[in-house]
Amino acid sequence: MRNQQATSARPDIVVEPGNVPLSTWRQILREGPKVTLAEGARAKVGACHRAILDLISTGRPIYAVNTGFGKLASVRIDDDKLTELQRNLILSHSAGTGELLSDDLVRLIMVMKATALAQGHSGVRWELIQALLALVNAGVYPCTPAKGSVGASGDLAPLSHISAALLGLGEIRHEGRMLPATEGLALAGLEPMSLGPKEGVALINGTQVSTALALHGLFLTEDLLRATLVTGAISVEACKGNDTPFDARIQALRRHRGQKDVAAVYRALLADSPIRKAHRATLKVQDPYCMRCQPQVMGACLDNLRHCAGILGDEANGVSDNPLVFPEDGEVLSGGNFHAEPIAFAADIIALVICEIGSMSERRQALLVDATLSGLPPFLIENSGLHSGFMIAQVTAAALTSENKMLAHPASVDSIPTSANQEDHVSMACHGAYRLAQMAENAATITALEWLSAAQGVDFHQPLQPAAPLAEAVRRLRAEVAHYAHDRFFAPDIAAAKRLLLEGGLDDLVKEPLVESMAH
Repeated sequence: MRNQQATSARPDIVVEPGNVPLSTWRQILREGPKVTLAEGARAKVGACHRAILDLISTGRPIYAVNTGFGKLASVRIDDDKLTELQRNLILSHSAGTGELLSDDLVRLIMVMKATALAQGHSGVRWELIQALLALVNAGVYPCTPAKGSVGASGDLAPLSHISAALLGLGEIRHEGRMLPATEGLALAGLEPMSLGPKEGVALINGTQVSTALALHGLFLTEDLLRATLVTGAISVEACKGNDTPFDARIQALRRHRGQKDVAAVYRALLADSPIRKAHRATLKVQDPYCMRCQPQVMGACLDNLRHCAGILGDEANGVSDNPLVFPEDGEVLSGGNFHAEPIAFAADIIALVICEIGSMSERRQALLVDATLSGLPPFLIENSGLHSGFMIAQVTAAALTSENKMLAHPASVDSIPTSANQEDHVSMACHGAYRLAQMAENAATITALEWLSAAQGVDFHQPLQPAAPLAEAVRRLRAEVAHYAHDRFFAPDIAAAKRLLLEGGLDDLVKEPLVESMAH
């Protein structure tokens, strides 16, 4: 699992609007490349912009172009007020609150917004899209409060804060410093912009914030699942667990792809284990479910992550503006692509997956510290009684597991009417996705605790070693955290194991990419 900031050595990438793979979104989020758009986008944008100007010239009412917004859609706006209308929209909708989104997330949101606008259905000028990317490529990120969106009509408040920076309003961050937006624009070679017809609503009406938050949660969870497969396998070794449940013939009868793939990972991790060979005659016929059912549970987690990846990949490449311009038909159509229900459902599913990953890991830790079940010294420490060993480490894992269960309550089951009941059903996708990072953080700590616990258990089998990949996992941990021969101040060891985990210390031990975003 990697939790890295963009570095000064920023590669250049070219993205094709509407056709950006998940691996590229992951790269944009974590590595901060400089982004340009593929050839062909400019012509589409220009045709759409000309179409909206032609439609305005006919005098017909066009929602959000020459009318008010939401409940005020019936209010007609004079042509000489259209620029003021769009500016006022940004001003009034910049009503977010809470902590600021990270620069990495704001970058992902801005690139996602630029690629949506560049598909030629939003009516904006090419210069507006280029201004967004100029800020991104200069490392200038608008200060964007995390809270204030209900996930329909798009992520209005946070996107307004991003858009306000283009007008020279609000604040930005550059290399960790907060500056007035006007200074940030200058760093990118820009001046404050005036918005043309429809440009304000095109900037803020969309699901890019919810989608970026959900993708961030997805990528964290994908990394977490991979790491927890390794720690789960070490736990099997520590408890002298039976490897029969990972047999390919069992998985084939169930048919679920994720289960098959996860079982294959366990077989590779556990192959030719000296511990198991030495104890083959005394292995239990059946281990507890947290050991035996890892392919079924983690496989279901993998299947659901793949499902959510498909939903979020489609959303990230879609156009969620309203109204939408179809220049070839000379029409502007009002719809509901801004409604983030698909993202809300995906975020809820990812939350459940995080819960299950952590819950299974915590149960294995409970087994490890229980001498009756594990056959290991009580609480994984010699001379227990005088020493308490991993007693409270397991309690910490239990506390975080239960916290995640609370956080996993579905956001999508809630709705609250807004805009004088015009917008009477909303998705709650934004905060449903926002919680995922905290949940993944909790679960990463749980998995780090399992790494510590399982490695301690494996140590008691020396001179016998676990299977080669798992012996390497223990070696990497032991380079930072010593075996527990007696009680010592525990918290720094948790922090060290978690840091190793988040830096990708177990990633290469699972050889095959399990999800699309990991494939380069």
